[in-house]
Amino acid sequence: AYRMKQNDQNKNDTTERIQKVRRMWTLIVEMLTSLKKEEEIVDSVLEDCVNPCILDGTNVVLRIPRLLTYSVESNKYGFCTGNLYEDGKLNFLTVIQLLNETLMILADEHCLCELKELHRIEDVVTSYENVLQDLNAKNLRREQQHCEPKRRSVSRKQAAWESKWKTALGQCPLNLILKDNLVSSVHFI
Repeated sequence: AYRMKQNDQNKNDTTERIQKVRRMWTLIVEMLTSLKKEEEIVDSVLEDCVNPCILDGTNVVLRIPRLLTYSVESNKYGFCTGNLYEDGKLNFLTVIQLLNETLMILADEHCLCELKELHRIEDVVTSYENVLQDLNAKNLRREQQHCEPKRRSVSRKQAAWESKWKTALGQCPLNLILKDNLVSSVHFI
């Protein structure tokens, strides 16, 4: 009985180990397939190392607009120093500095445009608020001119109507109706 129990335990341990190895193998295969694209990229870079590209800028001609030149030169915080060409070759560091400076100038102009647009929108909103207040005031005046007299007139007519019924019936018709309904509901109960 003890040996059978130990054999069963060994079989369970072996099964658990096999399952653990299978899970690990599945993880490894998944990782390898996920890294396949990265491997292809690295391979393509390594293949190009045989014939490396050299960026010397001999065939590149830069045309810088006068306005940009003026902006960069007049900017007191400008850090674009050096010549674009040195020994007939393009100086990429200066080109990158020039591009950074250009981007900063464009960002400043964009912020100014947004600020102007914001002021314009605020002016439009203020004018619409003024128009709305004016319309509300006119609406209130019209209501006071036309609705209040009609309300007073209706209440006067209603009072006259009720007094006629009182003189004719001795009470308001509404009281008669309520009284009849109350009496009829009492009879049905």
